[in-house]
Amino acid sequence: MDLEKHPAAPAPAPAPAPAPAAPAELRASDADRDRIAQILGDALAEGRLTAEEHSDRLDTLYAVKTVGELEALVRDLPAPGGVPAPPAYAAPATAPGGPAETIVAVCSSSARKGRWRPGAHTRAISVMGDINIDLTEAVFEQQVTEINVTCVLGNVEVLVPENVTLRGYGSGVLGNFEVRGEGRGETDPQAPVVIVRGFALLGNIEARPKLGARLVDLARKLRKRLDG
Repeated sequence: MDLEKHPAAPAPAPAPAPAPAAPAELRASDADRDRIAQILGDALAEGRLTAEEHSDRLDTLYAVKTVGELEALVRDLPAPGGVPAPPAYAAPATAPGGPAETIVAVCSSSARKGRWRPGAHTRAISVMGDINIDLTEAVFEQQVTEINVTCVLGNVEVLVPENVTLRGYGSGVLGNFEVRGEGRGETDPQAPVVIVRGFALLGNIEARPKLGARLVDLARKLRKRLDG
């Protein structure tokens, strides 16, 4: 029997904590994208970007994932007010256009139509209900309007003026997500952009332009406001 005392083995050193991600590597939030979209819209209205450049950058805006990739889209543009754009991760908590409006229909129906002012963000939630969002007579106060839709056993329809640029990103499971009129040649590149994002489970989400309904050029109004 060994009675000799042996020193206790030293405890293993704790593993170093992972280094925090650099700001440019952070995942982009909705507020980050909203701020960049606002800068791109202002640049289009001021003539700093052509309609084609604005469309290309807007497509990229909703495809990239990190803050650094978002910053690259506006690196050559001034922020609102004419000062260099701050990093997107410093964006305010409230998105441009105010807080999001929420439209809910649970075993019922709900609608927004006529002369109303949609915010930069609108949420639509349909559970065994019907929602109609009609933007053909709406007063747009921002270049980019985004509608996020969740539809379960229901139906959601979005109507836009025929010269508005309409884009869709979504999917359906035993349901339908359909955006008509994307990339149509007759859309006005300087008119507002409406983006519909959605998920349909045993339901239907449809967004389309309403023929015969046209919107006055928003960019022209913005230029008059800047010149005035």
